[in-house]
Amino acid sequence: MSVLPLVFTSGWASGINAYAVVLLLGVFGATGLSDEVPASLQRPEILVTVGVLFLCEAVADKIPYVDSVWDSVHTVIRPAAGAWVGALLAGQSGSVSDLTAAVLGGSTALASHAVKAGTRMAVNTSPEPFSNIVVSIAEDLGVAGVITLAIFHPWAAATVAAVLLFTGLTVVAFLVSRIRRFLRRRAQRREERRTAGAVGRPPDGVPWPDGD
Repeated sequence: MSVLPLVFTSGWASGINAYAVVLLLGVFGATGLSDEVPASLQRPEILVTVGVLFLCEAVADKIPYVDSVWDSVHTVIRPAAGAWVGALLAGQSGSVSDLTAAVLGGSTALASHAVKAGTRMAVNTSPEPFSNIVVSIAEDLGVAGVITLAIFHPWAAATVAAVLLFTGLTVVAFLVSRIRRFLRRRAQRREERRTAGAVGRPPDGVPWPDGD
């Protein structure tokens, strides 16, 4: 059976939480629940590293505005992780080329990352912090559930991931106005910080006065 359904699902999940994907796949492989997981994902140092990073993301992902900064940093990391995991899965299976799997996993991860980042920008326009926590927990549970389903029923999981991806892209399209509002607020905050930092600073070329 082609490994493409698992590659697609892991790519979608990597765009949401790449560390959870690597951690879950590694655990499933190390415990013998799946033969599809490459040995490189089961190495103890890999599992410990992604476990620590997963805990860091679990905290950052629930704090308003911090989650969007975290998403910005991971704009490259998540698609790269999706491509890397896809290539490893293809190499383990041998049913599809590593390049094809890497392109599929990376592009799917990029699309789902765009959905996650856009949704968080819209959520951050809300004055209360609880929506960030609810959305973050829902994302983590969704990733865990879909990846677990993919191990035992890859085609069903790929179908679920495809529906979630399409739904997410549609929702983000409707949230464009709120995303723009978030970007305006962030630009305004940067300008306020820049202005506040300039208060009390003498003009260029003028030395600070001596204090007594």
